[in-house]
Amino acid sequence: MADPKGFLTTGREVAETRPVDERVRDWNEVYVPGSLLPIISKQAGRCMDCGIPFCHNGCPLGNLIPEWNDYAYREDWQAASERLHATNNFPEFTGRLCPAPCESACVLGISQPAVTIKNVEVTIIDKAWETGDVTPQPPERLSGKTVAVVGSGPAGLAAAQQLTRAGHTVAVYERADRIGGLLRYGIPEFKMEKRHINRRIEQMRAEGTKFRTGVEIGRDMPATALRKRYDAVVIAAGATTARDLPVPGRELNGVHQAMEYLPLANKVQEGDFVAPPITAAGKHVVVIGGGDTGADCVGTAHRQGAASVTQLEIMPRPSDERPDHQPWPTFPMTYKVTSAHEEGGERVYSVSTTHFEGDEDGNVQFLHLVEVEFRHGKFEPVPGSETKIPAQLVTLAMGFTGIDRDNGLVEQFGLELDGRGNVVRDADFQTTVPGVFVAGDAGRGQSLIVWAIAEGRSAARGVDRLLTGTSALPAPIRPTDRSLTV
Repeated sequence: MADPKGFLTTGREVAETRPVDERVRDWNEVYVPGSLLPIISKQAGRCMDCGIPFCHNGCPLGNLIPEWNDYAYREDWQAASERLHATNNFPEFTGRLCPAPCESACVLGISQPAVTIKNVEVTIIDKAWETGDVTPQPPERLSGKTVAVVGSGPAGLAAAQQLTRAGHTVAVYERADRIGGLLRYGIPEFKMEKRHINRRIEQMRAEGTKFRTGVEIGRDMPATALRKRYDAVVIAAGATTARDLPVPGRELNGVHQAMEYLPLANKVQEGDFVAPPITAAGKHVVVIGGGDTGADCVGTAHRQGAASVTQLEIMPRPSDERPDHQPWPTFPMTYKVTSAHEEGGERVYSVSTTHFEGDEDGNVQFLHLVEVEFRHGKFEPVPGSETKIPAQLVTLAMGFTGIDRDNGLVEQFGLELDGRGNVVRDADFQTTVPGVFVAGDAGRGQSLIVWAIAEGRSAARGVDRLLTGTSALPAPIRPTDRSLTV
């Protein structure tokens, strides 16, 4: 146990954010660099080393949280990094982007603020990179087997790294021009600077993983050709079919899917554009959708100089406290204020868009909405509550409905989909097509980054078993696992 009295003597402290008026003028991460290290050992000491650590249940990866909390408390950063990497390939990603269901399951959280698990995690890995403890781990021998991974998001990268370290020759195919999937182009720079992806990619290259960018399987290369070339295939293409809003005026200029808008801002940071083709500068911006993607649009609009930002959500405002029907240790749906919301804008709940109004040139100018109530199993409009708000840029951030079905990948592989648009797979993450596996959102549906990494690691074990007859790779989850965190 770290500090036997830590949870009694030390209060919860979290990472310090930079002042709003400073951070909205740049695209750097919102946290004050180095602010965690002076406090993190005491924060790790708040961990009680519970007899039954429910944080393990909250984390799909099964992170060894009490163990690396103990090492962090003792400032043994090398040992902490080793225990952290034992279950997580990319803790610098999860430490910045995961909503921390582990903290919701923390036993201390029953009666006090939970341990700052996420902050401890990111401090350990940042310290490991700083001291050179993160090094390539190439395999001792090659198996002679080849694997193709389709998609380079967290699930694909985790599967590729595990399989490369197991001795297989792995090539990752990515349809975008850079590796990283949604980590690269869906997550704004202020949430995670892309240098974190770049150095992980260099580690993977040094281990032997090959990367092929600008190749879309199904269009640029037939799935049949990929299947013939490799002994196994892992599909980690994500759930990129965005939910649309079929209301009058949807065709107006200025109404875009979030994933049409966000990648362009990231491409500016990569040096591809001087200014993004779609910008919020000087415009009244409306974001439809109250989740993390919506918050990313809000923060991006602030940095582009929007005249105003309004975020709409059809659901009622969540409670500030854990609801009774979501008891500990489940992940509760509570009211969250992200760094983007701290920067300004208005959040409006229990409303639905009825139509968009444009000018004579076909550009959106107003959004018409109505208040709604959930009655008889559906949302019904409140009579007399209709109104309109200015909207010169609208982003749709309402989630995703499954794997892309327009590029030919599903049909060419002959994949079977379930009723939710996800690829069907068995206990080893193998699809109904022998030798073809699926991991991440493509098989699970839209979910968290920590689930994607867990699925990538588990699918890698399934592939390894197919190719060698056995596997020493860990499998954190099964496809049927529906943890209390979901």
